[in-house]
Parts: sequence; C-alpha cells; structure tokens
Amino acid sequence: MLHRPVPAGLGVRSAEWFRAHARDLPWRRPGTTPWAVLVSEFMLQQTPVSRVEPVWLRWMEQWPVPSALAAESRAEVVRAWGKLGYPRRAMRLHAAAQAIATEHDDRVPSDVATLEALPGVGSYTARAVAAFGYGLRAPVVDTNVRRVVARAVHGAGDAGPARTKADLADVDALLPGNDAEAAVVSAALMELGAVVCTARSPRCAECPVQVECAWVAAGRPEYTGPRRPVQGFAGTDRQVRGRLMDVLRVAEHPVPKAALDAVWADGPQRDRCLDSLLVDGLAEQTADGRFALGGTAAHTTD
Repeated sequence: MLHRPVPAGLGVRSAEWFRAHARDLPWRRPGTTPWAVLVSEFMLQQTPVSRVEPVWLRWMEQWPVPSALAAESRAEVVRAWGKLGYPRRAMRLHAAAQAIATEHDDRVPSDVATLEALPGVGSYTARAVAAFGYGLRAPVVDTNVRRVVARAVHGAGDAGPARTKADLADVDALLPGNDAEAAVVSAALMELGAVVCTARSPRCAECPVQVECAWVAAGRPEYTGPRRPVQGFAGTDRQVRGRLMDVLRVAEHPVPKAALDAVWADGPQRDRCLDSLLVDGLAEQTADGRFALGGTAAHTTD
C-alpha cells in the first residue's frame, strides 16, 4: 500500500464512538484483571464472541488467578475448554498459567516482551494484554484493525496479506501519546472493524470516521489484491480431530479404540488424526491400549 497521511481525527472519533456504542462484553467491564483479559484473548482466537462468553465466565469463576489454573490437571483444562476448537490453545494457556504462577508471583506481566516469552503468547496477544489488561499504549493489530486502517488510511477495500512491521507502524501512528486514551483507541479500532467496518457488509453510514475515510472518498473501490485462501472444515483432519476429542472429553474413563473408530469411517485418516493428538499431548494411550485425554491422572486401572 502507498503511504498516506494519517486522518487526524480517526483515533479521536473512533474512541468517542466506542465509549457510546461498544458491546458490553464481560472482559471489558471495570475490575477485569489482566489474567481475565489474557484468558479471553486465548479463547477469542478464531472463535466468535458468542461461543467464548459462557466458557470464559465459567473459567473465571473456577480459575480466577493463574495459580488456580496451573494447579489443575491438563486433562481437566482441555475438558473445560469444551467445543471452543483448537484445543491446543487450552494446553498453551495452562502452560502460560504455570509460568506466571511460578516465575511472576502469580501476576500477569505488563511488559510486551515479557508477555511474549510466556508459552503460547505471541505479539498480538502480548499487546492486547498490555493495552486491555493494563491500559497501556501498545498498537494491537488483528484482522479487523488491519481492515479499518486499510480502508480509512490507505483507501483500499481490504488489507491483503499481513505486513507485521508496517501494520504495527500504521496503528501506532493512530494512537495518542497518553496510555489510557491510546488503550481506548486500540479497543475502538478493533470494535469498529468487528461490527461496522466489516469485510462483506460495511455499514459506512453508521461509521464515525466515514468523513475522513479514504476508501469512502474514493468511491469504495472493490479490492482486487491477493486474499488469504478460505479454509474449509468438512472432511478435514481438523474435523476428525474434533470428533475424536469429543469422545475423549465426555468419557469418564479411558475408552477402547473401537469407540474412536466409530466416529469416522475413513480409517487411515482417523488413525492419522489420532496419532497427531497423541503427538500433541491432547490424547494419551494407557498401558492396556485404551485412550484418554492427555494429562489424565491415574487411569490405567479403571
């Protein structure tokens, strides 16, 4: 994308709009701890808010601090993750909780670099925790934010492939110097992309920054650049892994191989997916040949 001047009022207008129109999400409410924000960010990766909210509420009631989750068995953590998908996230969150409990006195770090050193915490999650958990100035870049910037600043219909350094610089240029206000702008840009400046049906008439939007000014030209391929689900290894995990998650005791064989007809694909769950540590095999969630305590004599 070509460099363009940053719209002077984009950050201010989006923050004003956010204060008046933001969704009431539990992890945004006053008193939410940085730990609660971290949990929400793990859960929200590639998962809709509607599916995350009830699970997040149960988790925060059961494990309100990192040490509480760290003390839980890995199998119970994966079981509680339920059907949020991508269950390796649960294992990484469990590992992050253990690191926070033992290395950081049960307190989630506020420094981005220290956060990035935690298991499973990447650049996006670290910056989101700094901004939304601690109210610090940290450019937070996700798909929604990139789309808002692409349209409002660059006049493009979509952001195209990620450009990590350039994307961070774009968002950083929109943030005010004040920590607290910058954190609000970070949340506002994300919310704007999620509910107004959407990919398929942007509601420009309702957008607080449309008067400065380069895309609107250009007549909302269609995006013709490269796109990320749409990933299917039906028939994929991800679906098969999910079916196998469903069996293990609800089972009170280790199950025989026949119980897993029954959920998918394609034997080679099913066995390949079961092997991958074993390698990932999401499943384990008992001495007598049955299968259970990885990290299940004392199951060989059930």
